[in-house]
Amino acid sequence: MSDTAPQAAGTVPESGRGAGPDEQQEQREHDPSAPAPLGVLRVPTGDAEVDTLLDRLADADHLATDGHVEVYEDVHRGLRDALTALDARPGPPAPPVSYQHRS
Repeated sequence: MSDTAPQAAGTVPESGRGAGPDEQQEQREHDPSAPAPLGVLRVPTGDAEVDTLLDRLADADHLATDGHVEVYEDVHRGLRDALTALDARPGPPAPPVSYQHRS
């Protein structure tokens, strides 16, 4: 037997904890102003670095609009760095120029 009284439904426990994850999800579904995922499908690119950056976009799904800027700037910076790195990599050697076939 417990010394604590039963808790009425819908009240916050004395421990100070709020609603559980299921209850929070339900509240978000009923609150149109709450952050919600956009439901944009992210297709893997095959490049692990780029895929990790694109997965980071999911972080914005749970933030208020003013928090999106930081995520977007972080992803943009990473993608820009990945593209810059492509320019720095040596490419295949240029084919030799043949001047023997003059017309």
